[in-house]
Amino acid sequence: MNLSLPGGVPPHPELEHPRGARQGINSRGESGYFGPRPPVGDPAHHYHFQVFALDTRLDLPAGADRTQLLTAMSGHILSVGDLMGSYER
Repeated sequence: MNLSLPGGVPPHPELEHPRGARQGINSRGESGYFGPRPPVGDPAHHYHFQVFALDTRLDLPAGADRTQLLTAMSGHILSVGDLMGSYER
């Protein structure tokens, strides 16, 4: 199975595309990605992203948090990728 996400994904808990996709809660306590927003004048902030290859499809409710996600993935992780970017205004 090959899945991808389009740009501009709306911040809704459940998505129409890809069909059946659900978003969890981000570090701001909301659904959806809000992008980097370091304060003006701060040095570059570092942003860490993780990608997981799993051997199963998870059935988590919309709005699940990171702890729930990691618990559901336990024992199903085939590979992990890490990406770190930096951004300043």
